[in-house]
Amino acid sequence: MDLSALSRADLVSELLSPLVCPSAANPLHVSDAVAKMGMLGTADTVLAHRLNVARELLLRELREQMRNGPLMTSPQILRDWLRLYCAKLENEVFLVIYLDAQHRLIEAEELFRGTLTQTSVYPREVVKGALARNASALAVAHNHPSGEAEPSRADEMLTQTLKSALSLVDVRVIDHFVVAGDRVISFAERGLI
Repeated sequence: MDLSALSRADLVSELLSPLVCPSAANPLHVSDAVAKMGMLGTADTVLAHRLNVARELLLRELREQMRNGPLMTSPQILRDWLRLYCAKLENEVFLVIYLDAQHRLIEAEELFRGTLTQTSVYPREVVKGALARNASALAVAHNHPSGEAEPSRADEMLTQTLKSALSLVDVRVIDHFVVAGDRVISFAERGLI
């Protein structure tokens, strides 16, 4: 089920509905789940669904907060959104966060998806996306599923290439984030932008 297509009201309703096992008419209780080992698979599935619904609601709330004010005045909101977005990803992905002139969120897009250890990024596609959204600035991010948050030399070179390509069309790269588990490394904070 694609949770991103559901309305906020539908998600809240789904989250708050009683925990019901499809094969039983009664709500499940913790003691029921422990007593009936055969039902654990169903209960786990329902719990996983509930957690996905909660995650989607949190992502939407954080995205809304990023739209309401300048992103870099509250960087913790972006860090939280990135950690939550990347939490369940098994492959490396490259995200672009398009911003208006006041650095408010226009759109966040997963532009490229790669393998466990790398993603191919094409600067031309990043430029096209920025122009299509009339972005004034952007931040980019990618995850390291390995759990190692330290940026590689290739990450630094990619950042410089993107900065050069985007500067030709007056779009500023304000940061590049590397997400690994709970850690989010900012290139701007390390003086790499």
